Amino acid sequence: MDKNKTIKILLIEDEEFDVRRVENTIAPFKQRIKISEVVSDGKSAIELLEKKRNEFDIIIMDYQIAGGIRGEYLIKKIKDIDLSLQIIVITKMTINLTDYEFAQSLITAGAFWYCTKYPVDIEEYIYQPTDFVLSIFNAYEKKELIKERINSKAKIKRNVEGILTSKQIIGISDQIVKLREQIKKIAESNAPVLITGESGTGKELVAYNIHYNSHRKYENFVPINCGGIPEQLIESELFGYEKGAFTGADKAKPGLFEIGDKGTIFLDEIPELPLTSQVKLLRVLQDGEVEKLGRLDKIKVDVRILSATNKNLDEEVKAGRFREDLFYRLNVLPIFIPPLRERKEDIIFLTDYFLNHYALDIGKPVPTLTEEAMSMLVDYDWPGNVRELKNLVQRLLFYGENVITPDQIANAIGKSTSSGISKNDGLSFKTENGFLTLKEMEKQLRLKYFQYIRSKTNSDAEAAKILGLAPPNYYRMCKELGLK
Repeated sequence: MDKNKTIKILLIEDEEFDVRRVENTIAPFKQRIKISEVVSDGKSAIELLEKKRNEFDIIIMDYQIAGGIRGEYLIKKIKDIDLSLQIIVITKMTINLTDYEFAQSLITAGAFWYCTKYPVDIEEYIYQPTDFVLSIFNAYEKKELIKERINSKAKIKRNVEGILTSKQIIGISDQIVKLREQIKKIAESNAPVLITGESGTGKELVAYNIHYNSHRKYENFVPINCGGIPEQLIESELFGYEKGAFTGADKAKPGLFEIGDKGTIFLDEIPELPLTSQVKLLRVLQDGEVEKLGRLDKIKVDVRILSATNKNLDEEVKAGRFREDLFYRLNVLPIFIPPLRERKEDIIFLTDYFLNHYALDIGKPVPTLTEEAMSMLVDYDWPGNVRELKNLVQRLLFYGENVITPDQIANAIGKSTSSGISKNDGLSFKTENGFLTLKEMEKQLRLKYFQYIRSKTNSDAEAAKILGLAPPNYYRMCKELGLK
């Protein structure tokens, strides 16, 4: 508690004599406790609290207050205005302080503490104010803890919103539109999800989006690379161990499943999990319990399992490298991410997005691509998928050229334009109304890109920032694209 902070009190009391008694009781502590306002009825108190939000720390109120609002109802109304406000109740009623039902009714309504006014209580507090004043200090401590918790939750919420913005699944192809819709539906479930697709397609990105669109989004998301943990350590990493479980275990270690309790576990490269660990993972899925090394009783965990692989798990099962029963447990809701070469309309869209994003990040102007360069990007097979495209854009920006040419792309990829990458200047795209040239296609993609970014933001200023454009340039480009 900040010792320089003055605790501000709102006193709700309709009898002048009792106002004086409370003031006299806290008088020795006037440097730390201050009665900021006094109101004589519940209605006035509610109006004042709504007008002066965050002005008070503690409410001291008469249980039998005048004005038509009494007791528990007034407490609930105060809590509706500010959950962190702590309420101390004083009452004329001759009540035994061990009266459980009365105390329970006040606590259930939201009160922190209560005492009787007379025949002796407050008189004693004037001379020995320990309990009454201590209750004010304790109530303030609780108020600060609740405020900290509320602020912490607000911060977590902002972080989640930031993650959702920074980890959007970018694309305009039919496959990506359907993928986003599928993720939205799957996120509502608790069932295991198996994400498949080639390396670099964005399997972890899909897992992020499932978690952060689910009711578990404010809990932990724990990614685990099953191929990146040595076999002899993987069970202790997943399930943890107790102190003294083995030589060198000088303190207990929580497993990743404990850390992910109430949240989501993402098991990447799931076929790399050893068969012995597959058995334990199956038990976790079946029983919701973790066997911690060195502990006799099991630990209950509530986690959602998302797993991913770029291998064919059917073939892994047939080869005896992956348990069939575990495969069926993991493959309840399957998601397939198509490779980039099968959704060519996303290539220019993603290139434009990454150019704007990384140019803004490093403070460079956004370069332009020649038609031949765009044609090469579309014509390339992208064995590394989106990851390869992202890395390529970062390399191109590092070279610092304002105009990106086919030779720069070929050098960045590591191939010559005559071996493996074509210069198809006449590339066109077939549509329902005929064929579009690359230039026309680029304009349509840019239009869709601007529309997509604008749909995800709350203002033009925010959209311009994400696009990496100065406001005048943003408005000029919107005008050129026919956007209001």
